[in-house]
Amino acid sequence: MKRVCAILLLSILCFISDKAAGQTIQHWETVVYDSMQWRYWPGTADPGANWQSPAFNDQGWQQGRGGIGYGDGDDRTIISPVLSVFLRKKFMITNRDKILEAILHMDYDDGFIAYLNGVEIARAFMPAGNVAFNQGSSGLHESLIYQGLPPEGFILKKEILNTLLVAGENTLAIQVHNDNLGSSDLSSSAFFSVGIIDNSTTYLPTPTWFIEPLDFTSSNLPIVIINTNGLSIPDDPKIMADMGIIDNGVGNRNQVTDAFNNYNGKIGIETRGESSQSFPKKSFAVETRNADGTNFNAALLGMPPENDWILYGPYSDKSLIRNVLAYTLGRDLGNYASRTRFVELMINGRYEGLYVLMEKIKRDKGRVDIASLKPLDISGDEVTGGYILRVDKLDGNDFPGWQATPVPQLIGERDLTFQYFDPPGEVLVNAQRSYIQNYMKDFQSSLTTLNYANATSGYRQYLDLPSTFNFMLVNEVSKNIDGFVFSTYLYKDKDSKGGKLHMGPLWDFNLAFGNVNYLANAQYAPGWMWDDQYRMFWFRRLVQDPFFANQLNCRWHELRSGFLTNSYFNTKIDSIAAVLQESQARNFQRWPVLGTYVWPNQFIGQTYAQEINFLKQWIAERLAWMDANMVGDCSLVTGAEETYGFEFFPNPFNQYIQLKAYNSLNTCILKIYNGVGKEVFTTRFAVEFQWAGTDLLGNQLPAGLYFLKLFDEQGNLQFKTNVVKQ
Repeated sequence: MKRVCAILLLSILCFISDKAAGQTIQHWETVVYDSMQWRYWPGTADPGANWQSPAFNDQGWQQGRGGIGYGDGDDRTIISPVLSVFLRKKFMITNRDKILEAILHMDYDDGFIAYLNGVEIARAFMPAGNVAFNQGSSGLHESLIYQGLPPEGFILKKEILNTLLVAGENTLAIQVHNDNLGSSDLSSSAFFSVGIIDNSTTYLPTPTWFIEPLDFTSSNLPIVIINTNGLSIPDDPKIMADMGIIDNGVGNRNQVTDAFNNYNGKIGIETRGESSQSFPKKSFAVETRNADGTNFNAALLGMPPENDWILYGPYSDKSLIRNVLAYTLGRDLGNYASRTRFVELMINGRYEGLYVLMEKIKRDKGRVDIASLKPLDISGDEVTGGYILRVDKLDGNDFPGWQATPVPQLIGERDLTFQYFDPPGEVLVNAQRSYIQNYMKDFQSSLTTLNYANATSGYRQYLDLPSTFNFMLVNEVSKNIDGFVFSTYLYKDKDSKGGKLHMGPLWDFNLAFGNVNYLANAQYAPGWMWDDQYRMFWFRRLVQDPFFANQLNCRWHELRSGFLTNSYFNTKIDSIAAVLQESQARNFQRWPVLGTYVWPNQFIGQTYAQEINFLKQWIAERLAWMDANMVGDCSLVTGAEETYGFEFFPNPFNQYIQLKAYNSLNTCILKIYNGVGKEVFTTRFAVEFQWAGTDLLGNQLPAGLYFLKLFDEQGNLQFKTNVVKQ
């Protein structure tokens, strides 16, 4: 592990030693502009062996001003549609000893590989290894300059430049590849800039969008440092890399030179996301691994041990907190939602900005706590759970989904496509796929019959109502434009463990809370998201049932008269923003999008404070509308109609956690277990109880993960969740 640490810190230590020796960059100049004359080779044939080499004879190549491509109106030299284009540019360096760093800025569509004097220096959205002229990119990427955004920068530190950049003539060679030959655009614009240690002027001024690289040395947040060992991070599959996490605890400063004290080891990493894949700030799927590539469960930053994680990079959400706010609300309502920790990220010595380390949705005791489903579980109670399903877009890598068309089918309603999420479809056996397909068909059919509202023969025999109320209310408070149609997760445990269909966990709220400029119903306070015709018909149908509507009304007013006040949101937002006050400034220096439209912003704040104020004002207006327009009438609910629910907050907690049950039962039995499953506390209570994190003798239990289970007097499990004591 010491060797890994040394490798990961190499570029940082070199940078610090340069500063200590008086070697600091005084200013930046640009040596190569995209608008200069370039040699280029349209990729209709192989460009020739060693075309990246300075010695390669490119006299037979065409010449033109960059960028070179077609479509989007951002090209100076327009070529016929091709799958690839190869570029070469020679440039002179006259003050080699004064150059400390360099940056290659690339504006490209869809992938590229760049070489300096024959050696690869940057790669993005391209498969590993040599890539032939007739091979497509590994993903889609949109060029940025024509949208008013700065291109992506790839830093070359001094230790790299020392081996590559020479005094005199140098050669920059770049290959740019389209995703497919039928694409409507291809872009290839390159800039090469150098950091100079004195005030001498040798080259050209930097572009107007140029921002000096950030000098990142410490943070009040945990620091994640990743080294890909020369590999670019693809969309798929994951590559092996090294990761270290520095977390010296709340109130303590974290230095990039500190020892890795939270994690120090191997990971698999790939980019992730749908529309967000086009953003220059990438999000990543991370898998903690052993040295041999097998999974390794790690307890990252106080979260329960697991091996699947996500590094989410907020970009279009300039408040930086919409996902974290939604997941926090979901947990406070009593359901599992991914735990999160804000971090600052460095990859290969380059500062990448503010990120959110979060749990990936999966079946696990510390996440979606349902029974495991083994290949031999093909009959009886064993085949009935546990399944996590998803309604979302399908891409080419997904296992085929299925449609559980209800009988009868409601007029005007479209079919929903369900995906096997965990276990994935390729792992499930035929009996299991058939079971869950039939269950979903029966459930949907129960919603479309004339007696769908019947307590025993209608939808209530299939659907868990408390989780559905909470799921709907969070999606409606936030007016999540993807709600009820994309990123919709649901799960089913075995029949012996309750067995009904639970809505959630919540997912993907970066375009919620007013951060969208299309579909008027998603932008402003009035209106219900479930009313949009192209969304899942379930929720429109459910609110037509007076029983359901009245129960939903009760749940809303109970929450609004309890903890879910306007102050709840303002306090949460202000407290998070205060913690991010330092890191957000660095993030927006790295990604200068404040005051700039990024798809699909409705509001464009000039400052971070304006983004936060817009979020708070938007939520206040939405809450007021929901208060005045909530469906149903709680006064019409009778005791016989009450449903069983449970809420707890805050989570994580420090001094105590408040527990509240709302049900028709006289007494609840609460049992609490530690992280290894040992019962540490039990009590009976009627409506509310406050647990101070102690055992039965009143001794304070250590910080960590605890599991809460709620039973009725007959010992039937009614609710279960997990909480974290800090």
